[in-house]
Amino acid sequence: MSQALNFLSLLTGSFASPAAENPTVAMIEAAYRHHKLDARYINCEVGQNGLGDAVRGARAMGWAGFNCSIPHKVAVIAHIDNVADSAIIIGAVNCVVSRNGLLVGENTDGQGFVTSLRTVADPQGKAFVMFGAGGAARAIGVEAALAGAASITVVNRDPKRGAELVALLEDKTPAKAELVVWDQPYRIPEQTDIVVNATSIGLFPDVDRRLAVVPESLRPPMIVADVIPNPPRTALLHDAEARGCVTLDGLGMLVNQGVISVEHWTGIVPDAEVMRETLQHLFS
Repeated sequence: MSQALNFLSLLTGSFASPAAENPTVAMIEAAYRHHKLDARYINCEVGQNGLGDAVRGARAMGWAGFNCSIPHKVAVIAHIDNVADSAIIIGAVNCVVSRNGLLVGENTDGQGFVTSLRTVADPQGKAFVMFGAGGAARAIGVEAALAGAASITVVNRDPKRGAELVALLEDKTPAKAELVVWDQPYRIPEQTDIVVNATSIGLFPDVDRRLAVVPESLRPPMIVADVIPNPPRTALLHDAEARGCVTLDGLGMLVNQGVISVEHWTGIVPDAEVMRETLQHLFS
């Protein structure tokens, strides 16, 4: 008896603009190959006017789900059926999952960060200083607060945007939050446990840019984390390591949010090390 053949792959992907510089496709396809999954991750250039069509196309073609990156993380909410609780608080979706015929929005950015952070420290009861108030900062702030962070100091150049994030954290999470307007080099308070760069400062090609921080205020046993994956070892992390701090690079957050996405879509927890090694090879 001949064996039944199945030529229908599980489809996933990403909608973004620009899409060409997104390395997620490389690490997720590496995971699919490693686990011998007949699955594809299609990286798509989708402009703002095409997002609705892209989502309807994914739905029509039976995709298991997709990622949304810049500039679609907020706009996609209008095109899907449900949004998970933490993503509602964050106000953004970066991962959509097909569940029982419905498209459900998740936000795995902050979850990926917290998973990475837990490799070196439990966020419970910790005092955070976080630079930035954009999408990454919102996701990290909310998930860190829901994971038990005691306080989050938001350091941001734009007072209005910073105040909005502080209000969100105060209103929707158990953590205490305050704003520092970032108009001069910031001295990190001694009682800080975890420092997070949630800005794009230091991202390739501007690899020599540094946060406006008083370097002497970086001291052990602080944990210093950067969300930037390229380059993995940013100027901030070099400075922090030189002063004896424990550091976390942006690859950890990127890999772990990918791990969570793949689990949502396939039910399999992929090998994070395979995904990380793929990115390290790309960025070496």
